[in-house]
Amino acid sequence: MKLLITGANGLLGQHLVTLLLQATDWQVIAVGKGPCRLPTQPSNRFQYQQLDMTDGVAATAFYVSERPDIVIHAAAQTQVDFCELHPVACWDANVTATRFLVEAAKVFQPFFIFVSTDFVFDGTSGPYTETDNPNPVSYYGSSKWAGEKETLQSGLDAAIVRTCLVYGTTHDGSRSNIVSWVKNSLNAGKPISVVNDQWRTPTLVNDLAMGILLVAQQRAKGIFHISGNEMMTPYDMAMATANFYGLDKTLITAVDAGSFTQPAQRPPKTGFVITKAQTHLGYRPHSFAEGLAMMP
Repeated sequence: MKLLITGANGLLGQHLVTLLLQATDWQVIAVGKGPCRLPTQPSNRFQYQQLDMTDGVAATAFYVSERPDIVIHAAAQTQVDFCELHPVACWDANVTATRFLVEAAKVFQPFFIFVSTDFVFDGTSGPYTETDNPNPVSYYGSSKWAGEKETLQSGLDAAIVRTCLVYGTTHDGSRSNIVSWVKNSLNAGKPISVVNDQWRTPTLVNDLAMGILLVAQQRAKGIFHISGNEMMTPYDMAMATANFYGLDKTLITAVDAGSFTQPAQRPPKTGFVITKAQTHLGYRPHSFAEGLAMMP
């Protein structure tokens, strides 16, 4: 079995590669922008290729040469404000690249997994199930919904895995997230203001990788919500992080989202109902407290 992962240098990509090599006997082909940032892996089952997925000719040629049985398309532009300010670059990364990969895949018909986001919803009635209708309020959310439609309308055996506010650590410490930001700020004695009127179900990256592996192993078609099971605000997460590491909570101030001027609108309340993933896949996420304990 041969599996292709795009976006392998990212937080999710790094954890997916590690999990797949530990939990399966599959051959893993990883692609990403820039040099490989993954730890050394067994050469007989792992290869890394530097590849720009927005280059349709190069992406198609690479796909045709490798002919994977499963594709996990995790590469994306996920910076919400960047997407709002640079819509063409966002569309190229999140939609056009997906279209290139889907079109190339039609020749060999692999099982195709597209990684998406809670930002396809407007946040007026969360938490959301897989049958709720998307209505994005940002360009980022719109681009990911368009990527979903490219995948679902392709005729491939495919799955959409939506996730929500992912946290965890990369092998090289190259990516920041809310937990690392809070920890580093408080360790430095820096006061921080954290939003307390936006709600999410934060997702440990290890859990997200496991959820995607379950989808791949079962070739489970359709839409799956893979996240944590606790509705929290970023302020809740910050306070829990400070408590866990024994840091100064008085440096944390709760604020409304309106206190910040940001190019892109954020949905106020998303979060997921994960009953489908639990029932159909056997998915079992860690609590946020357990997730903190698993981070180095």
